[in-house]
Amino acid sequence: MTRDERTRCHWARTDALLQAYHDTEWGVPEHDSRALWEKLMLDGFQAGLSWRIILSRREAFRAAFAGFRPEIVAGYGEKEVGQLLANGNIIRSQTKIRAVIRNARAYLAMQEAGEDFASFVWGSVQGKPVMGDGSGTTTRSIAGNELSAALKKRGFSFVGPVIVHAWMQACGIISDHETECFCRGSVKGRTPL
Repeated sequence: MTRDERTRCHWARTDALLQAYHDTEWGVPEHDSRALWEKLMLDGFQAGLSWRIILSRREAFRAAFAGFRPEIVAGYGEKEVGQLLANGNIIRSQTKIRAVIRNARAYLAMQEAGEDFASFVWGSVQGKPVMGDGSGTTTRSIAGNELSAALKKRGFSFVGPVIVHAWMQACGIISDHETECFCRGSVKGRTPL
């Protein structure tokens, strides 16, 4: 096996798990509503922690939150909150756990009102990935600020501008691989940020 010498974003250069995630998922445009919602919930859990921690526990999160199926999570009550707080395989933050439940309800409310989550999210960037600056240091954007406010208006919580910006990068809504990364420029149809 030969060593992969391609240049990646700085955050994915030394860890095999992060490298695999970077090369196959991060920045790839996601258009599935449920998958977008799952990734937003995981980005909320990541706040204040490293993404590697969340990534290494992703399957445990999926098991704990019924595969991130909003229609199930929305029905969670105090019993389920207690079970989640006792689950050492996930991040046991009551604030973050309760936010996921609230956000499942907000997601379903949008759906019941005829508003598709993916269409709503991608509509915030006119349906095309926006090109980030490639610096690897940007933690906020106008697009992230606006989408954060729009999500909060629809009842979402724990979706501040920094979390939403990171999620938009992860889901390819903002295409923001670093300038020297081999993935930079791999998504067609981008517009400048």
